[in-house]
Amino acid sequence: MNKIFSSRAITTGLAIFSMLFGSGNLIFPLMIGLQAGPHTGIAVTGLILTAVLLPLLGLVSMIFFDGNYHKFFGRLGKGTGSFMILYCMLIIGPLIVMPRIVTVAFSMTQPFVPALSLTWFSIIFMGITFAAAYRRNNIVEILGKVVTPLLLISLSIIIAKGILGHGYYLPTTKTMLDNFVSSALTGYKTLDLLGTIFFGAIILEILRDTSPEKESPHQRAIVTLKSGLISAVLLGLVYVGLSFLGAWYGSGLAGDTIFAGVALRIMGHGGALVVATAVLMACFSTVIALAAVFAEYIDRDLSRNRLGYTASLAIGTIATLIPAHLGLAAILNFSEPIIMVGYPVIIAITVCNLAYKLWGFRFIKIPAFLTLVGSTAHYWMTHV
Repeated sequence: MNKIFSSRAITTGLAIFSMLFGSGNLIFPLMIGLQAGPHTGIAVTGLILTAVLLPLLGLVSMIFFDGNYHKFFGRLGKGTGSFMILYCMLIIGPLIVMPRIVTVAFSMTQPFVPALSLTWFSIIFMGITFAAAYRRNNIVEILGKVVTPLLLISLSIIIAKGILGHGYYLPTTKTMLDNFVSSALTGYKTLDLLGTIFFGAIILEILRDTSPEKESPHQRAIVTLKSGLISAVLLGLVYVGLSFLGAWYGSGLAGDTIFAGVALRIMGHGGALVVATAVLMACFSTVIALAAVFAEYIDRDLSRNRLGYTASLAIGTIATLIPAHLGLAAILNFSEPIIMVGYPVIIAITVCNLAYKLWGFRFIKIPAFLTLVGSTAHYWMTHV
């Protein structure tokens, strides 16, 4: 086993898993199981397609581009590429994903600490994030050796106990195909493709900074690919387990409280600590990685290395507090059109770039533009 997957690849794979497995990744599989009932098996396949395989394609694409997202988006042209990077950074950074994670973490832990307000929770949460992301080269080690094991242990306890004492499926009016398509669209909402594109960049850079002297770029790419496969397998297994828990224990639960409700039904009030640990670890680990990526972007791209990593990290963490203060509902409302129109374009760019590296497919501007037109028209027709 160690000859195939080195300890370095395993640690990095655990770190990638922890980076991707945020708050939404806890909720979506449970909701899928609740809605799919006896079709949970086929439904979770749709989730894996868009929430595991698609992000893995993003990581593979970044390996081909040596972890350089400027080259990745640069095929669109300098101006358009820079705009797309800014768009992605705002989504995964302080505008949408980071404050969304903070508010979800608050809503799921607030019952255990009712006196704590959203404002103070956000300040404490982002303060800890700043401290953890301060030493950039230690992020992989912190996530891979500390955060991820705690998260996996918490999830494993809940899933194992739930499987041993599972109940009955709730009936569903949807067909197997409907559940598959619905679950695939749900996986789309995780935005994990953006995660692997930009996490891939920072993972490759950290591996480059901490690699043995004789390690070649090809060897680092192999380590990254193996790490991606490890994280993909872990994500898939957890999604399957959580989906069936949702099918068996999710009756009457909905929204951002479903994980806490399911866990308490499985483990009783004594499982409150496990619930809090799993939720906080999932949210905390993802925000650490996102904060580091956004800080690198501010420092290198926007300030041209004048601000420095620490100051840039402080800007990102403080900026996150503003939308986080608005609450989860407000964030979901204003983020929907931004995501639904632009995310399909990111998928098209990823596919075109991968095809370019593998088969020499040179078209990218026209497919990206047509995808933008199609996603805009679809959103307009379905929401306006």
